[in-house]
Amino acid sequence: MIGFFEHQYLSYKKNHIKNLLALAKVDGHMHEKEEALLYKIGKRYGLKDRQVKELVDSDEKHFMNVPDNHNDRMNLLYDLVLMVYADDVVDKHEIEFCEEAVEQFGMKKELVKWLLEEFHKGTPPPPDEWEEIKRAARENFSIQN
Repeated sequence: MIGFFEHQYLSYKKNHIKNLLALAKVDGHMHEKEEALLYKIGKRYGLKDRQVKELVDSDEKHFMNVPDNHNDRMNLLYDLVLMVYADDVVDKHEIEFCEEAVEQFGMKKELVKWLLEEFHKGTPPPPDEWEEIKRAARENFSIQN
């Protein structure tokens, strides 16, 4: 039997994939490269291929599930930007989806353009640079309440 905390963490990982799925489907179809990236990210999060396939094959309409903290939000944005570049076509619907997401995160939508530039042609920054990017995003793109 799965414990409460294990269930919560599994839900977190599945929500992460559902967020990526919502983006992958925003332009009306999911490219095979986008699907391959979903499985790769699922594996990175410790999900089995069958768990990712179940999410991919679902007819459920996916909505943005906002992570609880800045670090998780930025890590989701990292994967969202990878997904934008996955099929080698940066679609305006994908950009709009990401801009809506960052606004839900309490950040300025200009963050998306900045991140797309930081991921030059889909190449993600190395881990040490990503930590600096997360810090800079908090300082420069957070909406002050």
